[in-house]
Amino acid sequence: MSFVPPLAASTVADILLDLFIVLLAAKIGDEIFKRIRQPAIVGEILAGIIVGPAVFGLVELGETLTVFAELGVVFLLFWVGLETRLSDLLQVGKVAGLAGVLGVILPFAGGVALGFGMGEETGTAVFLGAALVATSVGITSAVLLEMGAMDRTESRAILGAAIVDDILALVLVGVATGIAETGEFDPLTALVVLAIAVGFVVFVGVGGTKLLQARPALLQTPKFSESPLLPGVIICLGLAAFAAEIGLAAIIGAFLAGMMIAETKDEDPIEEEVAPLYAFFPPFFFVVIGMQVDLDAFTDLGTDALLLGVTALAVVTKFAGAWLGARSLGPKGAAFVGVGMVPRGEVGIIVASIGLAAGAFDEELFAVIVGMSILTTLIVPPVLRRLADADAPDGVT
Repeated sequence: MSFVPPLAASTVADILLDLFIVLLAAKIGDEIFKRIRQPAIVGEILAGIIVGPAVFGLVELGETLTVFAELGVVFLLFWVGLETRLSDLLQVGKVAGLAGVLGVILPFAGGVALGFGMGEETGTAVFLGAALVATSVGITSAVLLEMGAMDRTESRAILGAAIVDDILALVLVGVATGIAETGEFDPLTALVVLAIAVGFVVFVGVGGTKLLQARPALLQTPKFSESPLLPGVIICLGLAAFAAEIGLAAIIGAFLAGMMIAETKDEDPIEEEVAPLYAFFPPFFFVVIGMQVDLDAFTDLGTDALLLGVTALAVVTKFAGAWLGARSLGPKGAAFVGVGMVPRGEVGIIVASIGLAAGAFDEELFAVIVGMSILTTLIVPPVLRRLADADAPDGVT
C-alpha cells in the first residue's frame, strides 16, 4: 500500500486562506444585498468577480475551491429536495413536462440557427444549441428558498421542468460531442443515454420515495445513526456521485435524495440538522461562478455584440418555451416559470468547457457562452423577486 504524504504546512495555510477569503467575501456580498433588499446570491456572485482573477486576483480557482463549490450546489439541491415531496411534483407533472421539453426545443433550435447563420460547422452549431439549452436549477432554487416560495405551484413546476431539461440537455451534449469529434450522429447512443437517465430518475425518485414512505424510520435503523443526518448525507453523496457517473448532473441525484428523505420528516426534523450544511457550503458555489468571469475577453466590441446577441437569444427562447409549457398556470404563473428557467449558471459553463475540449468552440465563443451563463444568472434573481412581490400569480396554492 502506498503512503500518501500529508500536505505541506504552507499548502494547508494557502488553502485555508483561500477558503477564508471566499467565505468572507460571500457573506459581505450577502449582507450588502440583503440590506438593499436584493437577492443575496447576486451579491455572492459579484463578490466572486471582485476577489477572483477578473478584478483583485486575491484567490485562484483551484481543485479545493472547485470541490467546495460542487459540494455547495449538491447540498443546496439536497435542501431543495427536502422541501419537496413526490406528490407535489406529480401534481404539476404535465406542466413541468411541457415546460421542460419546450424549454429545450426553442433554445436548441435558436442556437443551431445562430451557429449556421454565423457560418459555423455543424458540430459547432449543435454545441451552441446545446449550450443554450442548459438550465441551472441551483440558481433559481436558491432565490426561491430565500423568498420562502418553495411551496408555490410554479416553484414545483420549475423543479420538475429542470429535471426534464437536464435529461434532454445530457442527450444533446452527447450528440454534440459526437458530431464535433466524429462528424456523425449516432441515434442509438443517444437513445441509450436517454433510457439510462430516465430509468435512474424514475427508479430513484419513485422507488426510493415509496420505500421511505413505507419505512420512514429507516434512516435511524443503523447502529451508527444517532440521528438521520449521517445516513441522509451518505444517500445524498451516493446518489449525486451515481448521477454524475451516468452523465447526469450530480445535483439531480442530490435533489432526488432530498425528495426521498423528505418522506421521513414526520419522524424526525432532519431539516434542522441539514441546515448548517446548507448555510456553509452553497456560498462557495456562487462565489466560484463569479470567479470564472474573464473581463479581458470582452475588450473587443465584436465579442461584446456577440455576447449581447447570444444572451438575448438565450433569454427569449428559454422564457418563451417554458412560458408556453406553463400556460395552464395563467399568464402570471407562466411568466414566473419562464423567468425561473432562464439562468444557465454553472451548467452553461460546463457545457462551454466540453465544447472547448471537443474543439467545437474557439476561445472567443467559449468566453461568450461563459459570459452568457453569468449574465442570465445575474439578471434573473431580481426579476423573479419582483414577480413574487407582485400580486400572487395565477395557480398559486
